[in-house]
Amino acid sequence: MGKIVNAEEALEKIQDGQTIAILGSGGGICEPTFLLKELGKKYIETHTPKNLTLLHANGIGDKESFGTDALAHEGLVKRDIAGHWAMAPAMAELALQEKIEAYNLPQGVISQMYQSIAAHKPGVITKTGLNTFIDPRLEGGKMNNSAKEDLVKVLELEGEEWLFFPNIGIDAALIRGTTADENGNISYDEEAAILEGISIAQAAKNSGGIVIAQVKNIAKAGTIKAKDVVIPGIYVDYVVVDPDQAQTCERMYDPALAGNIKAPMERIAPLELNPRKVVARRAAQELKKGMVINLGVGMPSGIAAVAAEDGYLDDLNFTVEQGIIGGMPMGGIIFGVSYNPDAMIDQTLQFNFYDGGGLDIAFLGMAQMDAEGNVNSSKTGRMLSGCGGAINISQNAKKVVFCGTFTAKGFRAGIGRGRITIDQEGSIRKIVNHVDQITFSGAYARKIGQPVLYITERAVFELREEGLVLTEIAPGIDLERDILNHMEFRPVIAPDLKQMDEAFFRD
Repeated sequence: MGKIVNAEEALEKIQDGQTIAILGSGGGICEPTFLLKELGKKYIETHTPKNLTLLHANGIGDKESFGTDALAHEGLVKRDIAGHWAMAPAMAELALQEKIEAYNLPQGVISQMYQSIAAHKPGVITKTGLNTFIDPRLEGGKMNNSAKEDLVKVLELEGEEWLFFPNIGIDAALIRGTTADENGNISYDEEAAILEGISIAQAAKNSGGIVIAQVKNIAKAGTIKAKDVVIPGIYVDYVVVDPDQAQTCERMYDPALAGNIKAPMERIAPLELNPRKVVARRAAQELKKGMVINLGVGMPSGIAAVAAEDGYLDDLNFTVEQGIIGGMPMGGIIFGVSYNPDAMIDQTLQFNFYDGGGLDIAFLGMAQMDAEGNVNSSKTGRMLSGCGGAINISQNAKKVVFCGTFTAKGFRAGIGRGRITIDQEGSIRKIVNHVDQITFSGAYARKIGQPVLYITERAVFELREEGLVLTEIAPGIDLERDILNHMEFRPVIAPDLKQMDEAFFRD
């Protein structure tokens, strides 16, 4: 049957020291899980292949049994160039122990790089990452001491600064779809996203590499309609069947995530009244009908739940960087897909739109913020998360809103009757003099005139020319005791300091 082989036959083609591009997103979305696990088993049994370089735009895994953690064996991986790290804690631990070279590049840049590799261009030229830890004048995307090679450079073109990301050659690609015919044409009928599988396949082929595809089903040649073919067979060398392939780590198949049906929204449970819901309610006040919106992973995903609960979800255009348009973005491990989406496009095309300023507003999480308006969401202490799509999104959206709790670790609050009380303060301060890593640059935002808000459960800040300005305070909160005493710097306090709407704090 030509291209259809077993995993052992396909993975035998991967040799020591090669660069492997991997499709997938957190929670098992479009992830070739079976191939990754079989490759990990092969290394344990034979100690080959060794010293691989991994290249993947998204974080791949579910923090447990899915993803690149299947390859987290000392000696198997030499270098991991990832858009996000948080979904693969075992691989992150190898990075923290300096047992691999760890790099983090923006998700959109890696996606765009696949197209650049396929077209034999020199690399990606973009402003994405300027003045952040991606900028080589800061850290150059290096996440540990073992990462010594410079993967990004600063260029000046017509009097403006740009970042240049030289292309990376690909020896093999591991991709996935739902069904392949005998000629290797692949459809995505049960997938919850498209991602950038075709770009990866084209990049591998035009690098002289091979493409190995994992699918759930095999169909006779010519039985997949031409318009349903997402990855043409001319780009595919080998097809491996996994009949147990799950749509995500949480469910075998949900047609509402695949866009094959419109399911009743009643299935989405409302958020309980807690700090996350307060932040989501306040953030939702920045929405306007018809906006094109991006919601980041973590706390911002609650904004969609608030919109659904309050009945105006259909007035909004939520998008997710994985290429999803419309519907209700899902949170948690399967962030990256939407319930009842209107459309799915290639992830690279989504980032092209984002980079060009197509987003009216973006809501992103924050681990730290500082007096300059910088935000860290990529690395604090032993937390190795990476930037994901946050830099593409935050630098280029017309307006950006950061969402998070005021303190962390042990923080508890009582919310109700229009007020909030701090029952136990968190032991970790999140509002600091200087963030550990600059994922978002306040200086760059001021330079381009970008409006920026920072929303917590007890206070709202705005980035202005004079610095970080406290503009709103929650009912029940004391300015000195509950806010200023838990910041490492004193913000500018707006002369017209307002009280947050009491409705945010009612059930």
